[in-house]
Amino acid sequence: MPEIKFYKHEPIPMEMHKVKIVQQLTLLPVDERVKRIKAAGYNTFQLHNGDIFMDMLTDSGVNAMSDNMQSAMLRADDAYAGSETFYRMQKKLEEIFDIHYLLPAHQGRACENILTERFVKPGNCVIMNYHFTTAKAHITRVGGRVEELVKKEGLEPKSDLPFKGDIDLEDLEACIQKETPANVPFIRIESGTNLIGGQPVSYANMKAATDIAKKYGIITVMDASLLQDNLYFIKKREAGMEDKSIREITRMIADLFDIIYFSGRKFGFARGGGILVRDEEMYHSMEDLVPMFEGFLTYGGMSVKEMEAMTVGFDESMDMDVISQGPQFVDYCVRKLDEYGVPVITPGGGLGAHLNAMEFCAHIPQQEYPAGALAAAMYIAGGIRGMERGTLSEERNADGSERFASMELLRLAFPRRVFTLSQTEYVIDRVEWLYDHRDLIGGLRFIHEPKTLRFFTGILEATSDWPEKLAEAYKAEFGADQ
Repeated sequence: MPEIKFYKHEPIPMEMHKVKIVQQLTLLPVDERVKRIKAAGYNTFQLHNGDIFMDMLTDSGVNAMSDNMQSAMLRADDAYAGSETFYRMQKKLEEIFDIHYLLPAHQGRACENILTERFVKPGNCVIMNYHFTTAKAHITRVGGRVEELVKKEGLEPKSDLPFKGDIDLEDLEACIQKETPANVPFIRIESGTNLIGGQPVSYANMKAATDIAKKYGIITVMDASLLQDNLYFIKKREAGMEDKSIREITRMIADLFDIIYFSGRKFGFARGGGILVRDEEMYHSMEDLVPMFEGFLTYGGMSVKEMEAMTVGFDESMDMDVISQGPQFVDYCVRKLDEYGVPVITPGGGLGAHLNAMEFCAHIPQQEYPAGALAAAMYIAGGIRGMERGTLSEERNADGSERFASMELLRLAFPRRVFTLSQTEYVIDRVEWLYDHRDLIGGLRFIHEPKTLRFFTGILEATSDWPEKLAEAYKAEFGADQ
């Protein structure tokens, strides 16, 4: 690997993280990076892993397992039906959440499919603090729609508000009254919010929102995929919670909801998912959908080895020393970038550092996808793969017009137990360089646009030769070999 030259920081050795399994990283020359992002249709999802120096696309399924998680995989019971692995997983989840019934699924979006099939009818309105891409896509697919009622302050890029994912309680009650309770199949609280910067929801807000739901007899659902970050922020930021254990806070939250679902790729650090259901009758109303879409009721499309690892991961997610690592790395990165003047979402949330592309690339019109363009530019500037979280991640309106996102973000995710501080310094350095050369970044346009979830497989092109011009500026600073 070539020596890394830093823009504003002193060189720091790129040491490997102390894990059992490591992967050699390669920083391709900048001209080659331009070729690779062009071949990928300027869509970071379409890059090959070998193209990438630092993969900050997501924390989904790429968090590092602990030694205890890996060793647990050796005792997996690979029975098709009645696997003891399933019962160990169910017992652990019941211990943590005090909910007995578990429907296993292969990941979080499979849980969303089951919930949508069971509860949502054409014309229904599902109320959320904020949507997640697949959750919304499943609901609209069957003719439902989504109302997002996150507090307006939650969409302000720069803030010191500790819980920007809170739902607006007045708007919630008004929306229920307008829609009528019969037309609201459930209220979904995402803990915490993915698309607006990994921002957390307070316990007090969840309690108030679920109280309103109970008043009108509406089912309450929590997406717990990012729960471990949210637990950290509740303990650190919410008054009256500092002396409570993570397990106590988890149980307090769980007691509020009728249904809790999660992606084990995030919560549990393995590949899978599940739906926890409090009511037996409600559980039975969904159980036939698992063998139809996922697999038998004691594996649900998951590898039993992953289920054993996940069961240990649930326990580790109740440990403050474990769950603090991600938010602290994010906070460090956000504070350093903010001090430099880079427009970044504050305060730092979970998941990753989120660059505000609306301001970073203020010269790029929203119809040319500034967050997507910034993601492509970030790869050119450092071999770093991030994820667009803006208009590209939306779907068009029924009339074909663009649905512009409330925020245009480039997410630089921090998979847990993967990156070192020196790698974080490298990211900060390259973001700062790119910010100083932001006027060179141009827009994107579609040449292949899928109807649904277009950000996964869409192919775009640059609106000018801006990628080549950015690369020339990079070579003038760092040389052609990096």
